[in-house]
Amino acid sequence: MKRIFVFGTLLLAVALMINSFKLKSAAEQSAITTQFKDTLLYAGEKHFANMQQLTFGGDNAEAYFSFDGKWIIFQRTNAKEGILCDEMYIGKVPAKGEKFAPKKISGKGRTTCGAFLKDGKHVVYASTHLGADSCPPVPDRTKYGNKYIWPLYDSYDIFMADLNGKIVKQLTTSKGYDAEATISPDGKKMLYTSTKDGDIDLYIMNLKTGKEKKVTNLLGYDGGAWFSPDGKKIIWRASRPKTEAEIKEYKELLAEGLVAPTNMEVYIADVNGNNVKQVTAFGNANWAPAYMPDSKRIIFASNHQSKRGFPFNLFTINEDGSGLEKISAEKSFDAFPMFSPDGKKIIFCSNRNNGGTRDTNIFIADWVE
Repeated sequence: MKRIFVFGTLLLAVALMINSFKLKSAAEQSAITTQFKDTLLYAGEKHFANMQQLTFGGDNAEAYFSFDGKWIIFQRTNAKEGILCDEMYIGKVPAKGEKFAPKKISGKGRTTCGAFLKDGKHVVYASTHLGADSCPPVPDRTKYGNKYIWPLYDSYDIFMADLNGKIVKQLTTSKGYDAEATISPDGKKMLYTSTKDGDIDLYIMNLKTGKEKKVTNLLGYDGGAWFSPDGKKIIWRASRPKTEAEIKEYKELLAEGLVAPTNMEVYIADVNGNNVKQVTAFGNANWAPAYMPDSKRIIFASNHQSKRGFPFNLFTINEDGSGLEKISAEKSFDAFPMFSPDGKKIIFCSNRNNGGTRDTNIFIADWVE
């Protein structure tokens, strides 16, 4: 979702790495607060204007627009409010002076990776509620050298629900992890990630007939995929273990229903899975990619400029890997960027303006070319 990292994700792989950082003293708290100075807009963020913060507190992530650009869907965790794992919310994009007032539409278990259908009356998201009413357990990362490990819950399936939260259809039923769903521009197809064939691959399903096609087949994690606005291409993040040791570790984790997606690059392909091209080769985690409104340029999140694992910032790049431009200048975490259907607004999730806490919130801004 899209989940490295929803990778269904909250937090997505790296967001969790950031959120796992622990302060040890009041002095450290003060130092961190000073380092991550609270502000909505940082110097150099010339592509953002009229920025608004939509949520305040907790972990809010993977906020995506409806087809008409009037609503967003996102996932939220906030232990202080009794939300112990990701639950799905929708909310109307506020006009100037209005308050953002989201409502919960998911039920039991853990949810991730929401998306609106084109009819504006339904959404899809992945949920573990058929496995148990409670939140599924998180991995014990101490067993794996404290590296970021993300669970591929086999109880995740993808469901269609109305805007009041009533599930009207179960879209996936295979054994294993099914999540990270997005919808094609014509509203007819769903692109998602599954482990149904023994690896972590992408599939495209015809929503009317249920027929589907597997569109990736190389060893490694393929996820967080989107269609281009013109519907001709897909874009996603992928990890490709190459050495014998990397392959061994990947397969061993996968056998336990786990993945360690901390090294990922951005890939694109034709909508049928042909002509696969690797766009980035920066190392570290390059993820949460999406096509920009022109269906040519790409926006994504990355920590490739940092040796410490963060900050994560937003970047744009051309399909051929040229023209890299840093878009955000926050000093800890910016990710999950998405443009409104008309291309006039951008929404993303960030640790900015959180008072030195670990909170991740949703921000929306006008996009300035």
